[in-house]
Amino acid sequence: MNAGRIGAAVTVAALACAGCGAGQKRTTNPTRSSALAQAEATHEYPSPPPPPETAHGTLAGAIPAIRAFATAYINWTAQSVAADMRALAASTVGQARSAMTLAAAETNGDYELQRGGLSNSGTVEAIAPLSGKRDQYVVVTLESTSAANTTAYDGLRPAWHVALATVTQQRDGTWVVSAWQPES
Repeated sequence: MNAGRIGAAVTVAALACAGCGAGQKRTTNPTRSSALAQAEATHEYPSPPPPPETAHGTLAGAIPAIRAFATAYINWTAQSVAADMRALAASTVGQARSAMTLAAAETNGDYELQRGGLSNSGTVEAIAPLSGKRDQYVVVTLESTSAANTTAYDGLRPAWHVALATVTQQRDGTWVVSAWQPES
């Protein structure tokens, strides 16, 4: 009887030891194992950082970059607005690029915009640093919207608009708009 109990105990012990490492994965890549551990803990797998964005048509100063951007942003026609927004997306980075890309997509298929023959024109009246905020500026524009194919905009007076612009200096020393937030 003792031999049977000893044999059973040895079998149980052997099975227990055999199962000790069964659930563990062996990796030779410490980065992968730490990324896998993070994914298991947070249910998110970390992605590599995106490549740095580059912008076309950057300018030598913060205020000239903002003025060029704002002027292009407020002057458009129904026929040009989608292309204008795509061009602005190419000349910006960060949030401004995302906003201009979205605006291009939205205006590209806007039936009412095209049918009404809408257009907007304006001037940049002022650009001033935002107090206490580095590389952020207040932009004031005076704009007028009109329509060639509808009377909906007849008699509409020019309106003042305010936006907040953030700029970023590129590695080559030029400046680019990195955030654009219309306030009115």
